[in-house]
Amino acid sequence: SLLDPNPVLYFEHKYLYRSVEGLVPDDYYNLPIGKARIAHEGNDASIITYGWAVHWAREASAEFPEKSIEIIDLRTLLPWDEEMVFASAEKTGKCLVLHEDTLTGGFGAEIASSIGEHCFHYLDAPVMRLGSFDMPVPFNTELEKQFLAKNRLKETLTRLIEF
Repeated sequence: SLLDPNPVLYFEHKYLYRSVEGLVPDDYYNLPIGKARIAHEGNDASIITYGWAVHWAREASAEFPEKSIEIIDLRTLLPWDEEMVFASAEKTGKCLVLHEDTLTGGFGAEIASSIGEHCFHYLDAPVMRLGSFDMPVPFNTELEKQFLAKNRLKETLTRLIEF
């Protein structure tokens, strides 16, 4: 954001603090705004996601060792990397747009709509979306677990793969 001449809003998920480990380069590095990354290569289905849901997708895809599931980590939402998402949709023919936000009115609808509009002739299944329930976030920990999309991810991914 320091190199971009435009205003940049940066949000990070507080749950990820001290809960995820990974390699950090020793030297200076820059992640370009608007460029996604392939978090996991695959050929059978694509999960398009960002933030905490990237980790959910990794966990869920590990439960399907016989399938090759591609995980696209958007990293930025405006702009979002349409080129990489569309290439993944073309390659796998099956897409699940996963996000932590509520399903209705969530950013995943924009992504799913764009995939349907621009990649329809490559798709072998309808673009599926998975978000949290359309209700306020419960304060009770057990109810919150049920509210989040992660709770229904394996079932949704199974439906997509078997379509």
